[in-house]
Amino acid sequence: MVGTLLRYLPPNFKARMKVELDKILSVAGKSGIFKLITGGRATIIVESLVDGKRLPVHPTQKVSSLSDITMFTYEEDVPLREIFMKAKEAFAGGPAPDAKSEGKVLRDAMKKILPDYDEERVYESDIRKLLTWYNILQAKDMLDFAEPDANEEVAK
Repeated sequence: MVGTLLRYLPPNFKARMKVELDKILSVAGKSGIFKLITGGRATIIVESLVDGKRLPVHPTQKVSSLSDITMFTYEEDVPLREIFMKAKEAFAGGPAPDAKSEGKVLRDAMKKILPDYDEERVYESDIRKLLTWYNILQAKDMLDFAEPDANEEVAK
């Protein structure tokens, strides 16, 4: 039945599913970001968004959901979801500067994304990580995020 439906879509149609940012993970000690595939009692299985390889993550490893990460500003902490949306706007949907660029380029890119970020508490390594993650999501066309559940908002 799905094949039948696909025949009637225009040739330039691109099915877009919203990305659930809470299922995109950062694993300490591993480069890149990962998509949650399944969770078990003792381990979870994740898939690298860089090379597509699947690997187990054990309970002793530190895992952070990108939806739980925020960055410091002079006013309040800003969730990564908002920062990615501002970056998409700032770079017109294109890639951000390379994370291996020199410090001034990184700081300028961060100012373009989030002008009021706290320059004393946000380190260059944080900006490098942010730009790396943004570029991975941008390359995979995964910057269209699903809205968080109302229950999730209240819990925070």
